Amino acid sequence: MSQITVSVMIPASRDLVWSDLTQIDRHVEWMGDATAIRFANSQRTGVGTRFDCDTKVGPIRLVDRMEITGWIDGYSMSVRHIGVVTGNGEFRLSDAGPTSTKLSWHETLAFPWWLGGRAGSRVGSLVLKR
Repeated sequence: MSQITVSVMIPASRDLVWSDLTQIDRHVEWMGDATAIRFANSQRTGVGTRFDCDTKVGPIRLVDRMEITGWIDGYSMSVRHIGVVTGNGEFRLSDAGPTSTKLSWHETLAFPWWLGGRAGSRVGSLVLKR
């Protein structure tokens, strides 16, 4: 399994960052590996939201099936990967001042043997951190 942890400071309030983060279909605008998102049903927010994310890492393309498993308004969103790549991830927001927010992302992912297994997980984590 691969561990990925990234944090970034955003010059915006936590409420504003949360408002953007909850628009799951727009994650393709800022996630370098995501190229398209298709929801499994009409639910777009909250625990139980399911979607397929077309993912491209280098020459590899796959569909990453995900489900939102945790949702604390204004603070965190957790996801479970249940497709080719499996694992869990979480976005977490914290105040970093009156007009700044720290966004932290942590994921634990497992890649199948045909994507390199453990070695693929290590390489994938380096690419995803970018």
